[in-house]
Amino acid sequence: MSDTEDIEDTKSGKGSKLVLILSLVLALLGGGGGFFAIYSGLLFAPEEAHDATEPMEAAPEPLADVGFVKIEPILISFPQGAIARHLRFSAHLEVPSDHLKEVESVLPRVVDVLNGYLRALEPKDFEHPAALIRLRAQMLRRVQIVTGQGRVRDLLIAEFILN
Repeated sequence: MSDTEDIEDTKSGKGSKLVLILSLVLALLGGGGGFFAIYSGLLFAPEEAHDATEPMEAAPEPLADVGFVKIEPILISFPQGAIARHLRFSAHLEVPSDHLKEVESVLPRVVDVLNGYLRALEPKDFEHPAALIRLRAQMLRRVQIVTGQGRVRDLLIAEFILN
């Protein structure tokens, strides 16, 4: 009697493992298929109502009326033992056209503020991969304070060379 029980146990064990593996494979296939159907837009995609009279692309908006004020290159020397010995920096200020003359009249102050900020930096401030983005934001804020609210829209870095 023990022989027949052992045979039945081994048969039911193999059958349950096969059912488990088969159900696992089917679950993975179903999950993958469902993901693909939703990701590709076959299921639950928003309906896009296209009118035949509408053009497919909208016309681009006209560019803003801006001018650019060039900031002459600034050369900064670093102390001995620094990674780089010099920083060469030049930029352009994006200014609305109606404020162009006002910003040009305070350009010496802008250069002074940028020169002071760049000289206060330490060589470790340039090591981080996002350093240029952070420095640009800091310089733009300082320029906006000097020129007044709404006069400078952006600071475009033309040259930033460490050597």
